[in-house]
Amino acid sequence: MALDLSQIINQEDVKFPFLDKPVKLYKLENGHTVVIANKQGDLANVSTWVKTGSINEDDKITGISHFLEHLMFKGTNKYGPGEFDRILEAKGAIVNAATWKDYTFYYVTLPKGENNEQFTQALELHADMMLDPIFPEREIGKAFDFNKNDVEEKRERYVVIEEIRMRDDQPWTKTYNKLNKLMYNKHPYKRDVIGTGEVIASIPRSEIVDYYNKWYRPENFTTIIVGDLDEAEALDLVRKNFVFKSTEKNSKPVYTSEPEQTEERYVEKTGKINTGFAIMGFHAPKATSLKESIAIEMISIILGEGKSCRLYQNLIEKPEQPIFNVIGSTQYSFKDGNTFFVQMNFKPENKEEALNTIKNQINELYENKITEQEFNKAKKKLKSQFASESETVSEIGEAIGYYMTVCESLSCYVEYMEILNNITIDDVYEVAKKYIDLNKASISVLMPE
Repeated sequence: MALDLSQIINQEDVKFPFLDKPVKLYKLENGHTVVIANKQGDLANVSTWVKTGSINEDDKITGISHFLEHLMFKGTNKYGPGEFDRILEAKGAIVNAATWKDYTFYYVTLPKGENNEQFTQALELHADMMLDPIFPEREIGKAFDFNKNDVEEKRERYVVIEEIRMRDDQPWTKTYNKLNKLMYNKHPYKRDVIGTGEVIASIPRSEIVDYYNKWYRPENFTTIIVGDLDEAEALDLVRKNFVFKSTEKNSKPVYTSEPEQTEERYVEKTGKINTGFAIMGFHAPKATSLKESIAIEMISIILGEGKSCRLYQNLIEKPEQPIFNVIGSTQYSFKDGNTFFVQMNFKPENKEEALNTIKNQINELYENKITEQEFNKAKKKLKSQFASESETVSEIGEAIGYYMTVCESLSCYVEYMEILNNITIDDVYEVAKKYIDLNKASISVLMPE
């Protein structure tokens, strides 16, 4: 099938690591971005990433992005509640969605079927769900007083509130949420993605519809197709099915900048637990600052990932009577600035010793530089992780969606291996000094009542 170039204002071929053919990027006249990646095999993946999440919320609508994600599956003018899942899962599909601070995304992975029939139906259903949700009042459920819990019917409001309550009972989640609010005073990242029970219990349908109409627009959509499919046919299917009611563009949002943290911040709470929990957080580079982000990833591996890392070896494996039960580190990547964490579970009577010990271990990064063995092991692990992102249609789709949404291009993905190959121990050391500064740490502690 010949490629119809009408309605395409920009086309780009991107040589993608580990794929035989270039990935095709199309920017349509209405602002909708379409990405097509060829992957041999019988499975296909279609996903749409929307550039909205908790970053576009305020205190009055906190959690609306996640609530909306649930409600998108509650029917359209063509299909009733649950039919989308039922039809596709009967064909062996995996159907799901997720909400985070910078984005919300929806995806279907399934066998493409003879003559791509199953994929074609999946794309049609996916587009219908994305463009024509009706948010039935009955599926949303009546508003109720969260504090009184006077709910009449346990509809979707109640389902989300139960998620919130379950998370409130999880020590790690409670510790992280307190840390998140401690790290951000101004930026909307300070809010929990899942929101609050008070808001979800009372937010009206009209507010949900307004939010959908504001953010679920073509310029905020990136639709990604991965599979052994004809490029022109796949693009034509997207254009035929993604017919937007309105193509009038909104102005690009501007977010309040977070002032630089200049001192240690500390918060301590109690809960019905038997051990102590703590997370130490640091502001890190933006996701688009690729070299620095890779350096932080290497620091995380060296310091606190796996049983061979420094923290596990020094604080759990070697001591005869360790005070730590669990210890580790990780980095979360965000458009407006990543965050690096060290998390720990410890014997509560050793709280001060635990915190001081972690600080000493971080200081070791500067006093005893990273060894060649640690450096090479971290680099090898990152190469392996990066390669694994191209093993399945789902992983390819998710990698493309993340980079197109958070980094707003595929350049970071394309350049990743070259930067990783050329990074040096001194580069990593300088990034550690710049970002993992104990004078700028935020510490959240949860102790037994």
